[in-house]
Amino acid sequence: MNGRSAKASRSILLAVAIALAAVSVRAIPQTAGTFDVLITNGRIVDGTGAPWFRGDLGIVGDRIAAIGSLAGSATAAVTIDATNLVVTPGFIDLLGQSEFNVLVDGRAASKIMQGVTTEVTGEGTSIAPVNDRLIQEGAAQATAFSVAQDWRTLGDYFRRLEERSRPAINVATFVGAGGVRNYVIGKDDRPATPAELDQMRQLTAEAM
Repeated sequence: MNGRSAKASRSILLAVAIALAAVSVRAIPQTAGTFDVLITNGRIVDGTGAPWFRGDLGIVGDRIAAIGSLAGSATAAVTIDATNLVVTPGFIDLLGQSEFNVLVDGRAASKIMQGVTTEVTGEGTSIAPVNDRLIQEGAAQATAFSVAQDWRTLGDYFRRLEERSRPAINVATFVGAGGVRNYVIGKDDRPATPAELDQMRQLTAEAM
């Protein structure tokens, strides 16, 4: 296996086992069959705190279909030898900043290659809600990367992710307090008025 193939295999091993985070691997049938991807001889860490164990993992579509001793009795379109590698649930980045980057390149390679499959972003300032002024402030960056600024709310943004961008990672976001304040007040260093606070509360409620 050349260096590029080895790197690709490592990224697959880190990314494909996302479902392990949501279901006990002991509950998945340990039966042979025909799989799209078969990962063999891996050190399986299921995310429950249990010790790792060596085994094989069969994938059909985007689901883990079987875990156990599958090599030799199962067939697959693609087989990956995971000897000396770890098969683990995808990692969650709780302080990411890729909300704009995934619009530029949905592959999110810098995340996937580290095993990150879910990112929570929007700390301090989120990508929405935005108004015309904020859109104008971000126009230079958007133009530089050929990103159409066609969202105003978080609902708009997530629809774009689901229908058009389809990033390789899962994306969640906070409603950034700094962004909501900037939407209503701008960058003035002063206390918000009661009316402005009410507007911020409304924007936050709508975003959530």
